[in-house]
Amino acid sequence: MSEATAEKLVYERPHALLPVVTNYCPGCPHGIVIRLVAEVLDELGVEGEAVGVAPVGCAVMAYDFFGCDMIEAAHGRAPAVATGVKRVHPGNVVFAYQGDGDLASIGMAETVHAATRGENITVIFINNAIYGMTGGQMAPTSLPNQVTQTSPYGRDVDTAGYPVRVAELLSSLDGVAYIERVTVDKPASVRKAKKAIRKAFETQIAGRGYSMVEVVSTCPTNWGMTPQDSFEWMRENMLPYYPLGVKKDVVADGFENAAEAALARAAGCPIAQPKGAE
Repeated sequence: MSEATAEKLVYERPHALLPVVTNYCPGCPHGIVIRLVAEVLDELGVEGEAVGVAPVGCAVMAYDFFGCDMIEAAHGRAPAVATGVKRVHPGNVVFAYQGDGDLASIGMAETVHAATRGENITVIFINNAIYGMTGGQMAPTSLPNQVTQTSPYGRDVDTAGYPVRVAELLSSLDGVAYIERVTVDKPASVRKAKKAIRKAFETQIAGRGYSMVEVVSTCPTNWGMTPQDSFEWMRENMLPYYPLGVKKDVVADGFENAAEAALARAAGCPIAQPKGAE
């Protein structure tokens, strides 16, 4: 083939993504997000140093798809396992890949405490407002009046309470360095999501503290919708309740890391200052 007619390769499978067929439901955004994570691992050149943690739920299958080392954690315990790995091997790039039922329900304690301790890990959080793998039950992120298998008349906030806005909740904690909420409903959104995922990993590599990317997602199977209709429902209902954007970025606020930002916020508290400081 002559140089004039040679094809230019512009799109290929990331090396960090194994050459296997994924088993997610048709239209499920998990496949998109997993590819984005793999692309970022490739671009940062850290596949060999990366350790992923996959808990229970649809996210558990992540260990079948990534080429890096993977660990399966008990339901909700991915942040605890990731903490252990990162503390023993601080030079590794450690990430947890979790769904909303896992992260915000049984794993909420691990999530909050890992974040407030400023564990230098990255969390990829898929928020599809429902329990996916286990049958479509109401999740902590299910919207008010949303119909699920365990809220057939819609989520009643008088008895079930209000949904948890995880990104906003964690952004109030001192150990957090970077949090952004994104979605992957169209090409422009996918590009923004990849940028956020890359920044979260770069935050960890720089040692700045806890980082998380929340991906507002869909579950066509348990929502009982086509993929197209589920994305439209997500845009109409979920995005107003879970607005996209950066929720916390200590570097953008002028600090080197989460610890420095926390110290500044505690400037008026003498006991919170470093020992020996005047």
